[in-house]
Amino acid sequence: MERYEGEEHINIGTGEDLSIRELAEKIRDVVHPDAEIVFDPGKPDGTPKKRLDVGRLHDLGWHHRIPLDDGLEATYDWFLEHEAGTGAAPPARRVSA
Repeated sequence: MERYEGEEHINIGTGEDLSIRELAEKIRDVVHPDAEIVFDPGKPDGTPKKRLDVGRLHDLGWHHRIPLDDGLEATYDWFLEHEAGTGAAPPARRVSA
């Protein structure tokens, strides 16, 4: 699929179920493995899980090719190469697990 001209939105994703905690841990593991993730128990009404319905996307013939973990690592590597230290964000340190 090279182009979409429909009026309805299309969710891009894997369609796999992932909790907010699991996603936060995946990002932490790439960006700063030693960081502690703290959730605010005073705000329990948040969405504990988020899974995008990618049915419309699949119906158009598009399926993801890059696993989430690989995409997170590649995105962070790109960020470090292009944005870190340019004033866009503080320089980050990459730690391999």
